[in-house]
Amino acid sequence: MKSTRAALLLSVAMLAPMLSPAARGEDTIKIAYIEGLSGPFGNVGEIGLRHYQLAAETINARGGVLGGVKFEIVPFDHKTSPQEAQLVFKQATDQGIRFITQGNGSSVALALSDAVAKHNERSAQKSVLYLNYAAVDPALTNDKCNFWHFRFDADGDMKMQALTNYMAQQKNIRKVYLINQDYSFGQAVTKAARAMLAAKRPDIEIVGDDLHPLGKVKDFAPYIAKIKSSGADSIITGNWGNDLALLVKAGKEAGLKVDYYTYYTGAAGAVTAFGESGVGHVKQVTTWHSNIGGKQAGDHNTEYRARFPEVKDDLYYSSIRQAMTALATAIEKAKSADPAKVALALENLRFEDDSGEVTIRADNHQLVQPLYISTLVKANGKDVRFDVEKTGLGFRTDARVEGKDTVMATTCKFQKP
Repeated sequence: MKSTRAALLLSVAMLAPMLSPAARGEDTIKIAYIEGLSGPFGNVGEIGLRHYQLAAETINARGGVLGGVKFEIVPFDHKTSPQEAQLVFKQATDQGIRFITQGNGSSVALALSDAVAKHNERSAQKSVLYLNYAAVDPALTNDKCNFWHFRFDADGDMKMQALTNYMAQQKNIRKVYLINQDYSFGQAVTKAARAMLAAKRPDIEIVGDDLHPLGKVKDFAPYIAKIKSSGADSIITGNWGNDLALLVKAGKEAGLKVDYYTYYTGAAGAVTAFGESGVGHVKQVTTWHSNIGGKQAGDHNTEYRARFPEVKDDLYYSSIRQAMTALATAIEKAKSADPAKVALALENLRFEDDSGEVTIRADNHQLVQPLYISTLVKANGKDVRFDVEKTGLGFRTDARVEGKDTVMATTCKFQKP
């Protein structure tokens, strides 16, 4: 009798990890938000956290997943350090968290992706899934891809392809200055800009190329002086957070007259720093902005502002909403919150978003979606209904690139569990 009971208990113990959270009597699925919540990019991390809180609340209000299981966002501060990110990743897994998300800083993303892969090799029964909402170093879905990583923002090369296609048509561009952060993503932006401009507009001269320390420059005046003396008419920068806001501030104070071609002007104080001096002179390439058109995009922006009326920032990371939508959809499809089953359900997943149907590639786990080139202008209540950071300035779409036209070849090769 004792041996029968022991065998039964052992069977239940072995089965428990494979049961859904609802079947195990759990009422939440925890997602570790591993992000820089202090230091020079703490404001950017806080913006992302608010986005995740709203996305989780929205899904939870609809009943959650698997018959009532809710999502819970658990923040961890990696302090913009790859080493610290690996430490807090271990803290998250020690707490039994099976889903992580991160986006700000590709150096951190590369470290986390490696840590997740190694963890899952050691602990297959406690595997972890990594949802990347903004780290866009192309390597993450190419040479350094792994099965457990999914990216919901377009990678840097996809964005540069769209941006340089647009720039190639602007005949007034003659001299371009490149200024980027000195880490994997900034280096990738510089490399792609040089190669793509050379192929599409060989008459454009690259008159300067600076890589500066990530998050450590307090005054960009020396860099602005170099840009002014170069005779550049345009700047390409992948800078984000304070590294963009402070660059813009220094340029404005020095009376720099150039057009800015950017990735991340729509968040974290950059539009506030530009003010009206940026009108007509600031372009960005993004997967979304609040004025892309359609009721849904406007509703999402309005919901964010209503949920967080105390802050100046706006809805920015459509990738966070997409990541949560995809996760919830894949969990329902798999009928399980087991990360391995969810990962398989995410492959080739199609779902509707503000810009139409989007899909996740199975070969490298990159979300495919449209891209938008937009210009900073005065909000007008028509095609520019929403401003940014309560400045009265917003983005107007100049070009939309369909998802199929953003797809690039991949060198990704990974083994499925």
